Amino acid sequence: MLNGESKVDKGVCTVSLHRAFHATVQGKGSTKVMPANVSFESLDQNGRALNLVEIAVLQEEIPAFMQSLTQQGLIVSALHNHWLYTNPLIMYMHIQSVEPPLDFARKLAYSFQYLSSYPIAK
Repeated sequence: MLNGESKVDKGVCTVSLHRAFHATVQGKGSTKVMPANVSFESLDQNGRALNLVEIAVLQEEIPAFMQSLTQQGLIVSALHNHWLYTNPLIMYMHIQSVEPPLDFARKLAYSFQYLSSYPIAK
């Protein structure tokens, strides 16, 4: 559903993706500054899990992407920078919910349409 490769380790399922756009840090090209990491953990007997995302977003993507997420009931728990002197300006958004993992993945996949490039497998 998220078009990424999943890995399960100690009861935590992770899907590692990255954003495919050119970015520099202090004038040097970098591919490591554009993650889109999703995890599903603490699955309970009702099929609900703690779902977490950290994703790199461009400044101009923030309003529409955040609105899509929150309108679907997802929590945007943080929006901040990691690196100084990036070009373009890259911010990092943290998203969370407690619900069935497939429901969360569907909501996230829907919201990805508001990004200028869909996150892809690493």
